[in-house]
Amino acid sequence: MRAVVQRVSWARVTVEGRVVGSCGPGFLVLVAAGREDTESEARKLADRVVGMRVFPDAEGKMNLNLRDFEADKGGLNAANVLAVSNFTVYGDATQRRPSFTAAAGYETGKALFETFVAELGRLGARVATGAFGEHMGVELLNDGPVTLVAEA
Repeated sequence: MRAVVQRVSWARVTVEGRVVGSCGPGFLVLVAAGREDTESEARKLADRVVGMRVFPDAEGKMNLNLRDFEADKGGLNAANVLAVSNFTVYGDATQRRPSFTAAAGYETGKALFETFVAELGRLGARVATGAFGEHMGVELLNDGPVTLVAEA
């Protein structure tokens, strides 16, 4: 599995003008499953995301992971991860017309996305999501900016 992880002050996803998911300070995660990916990779990627040490500590150094950051801030009630399915993260852009053949099919992609989201929750993240398979509008305020690509 592959994810583009952005540290955000806030993010939200709309479908047909209606907000379907949002988060406060934390991560916007654009995530995709590959053709050969399994539930094991989905769980591993979730662990990698929750454990990323990219939030500032008391000295302003990127030293805290999502759980540490939340504890430091007193544990906000809003979601701290907005996970958005995005098969184009597996796109191959070596040609002018990108190829998406490395991405998992709809059913497999959906099942692995759901496993990823469930594992984020099990690891202590408060997760909101977009709408799988829908055309979505994604808005965010990138914090830093901090943007990383993670794979499992």
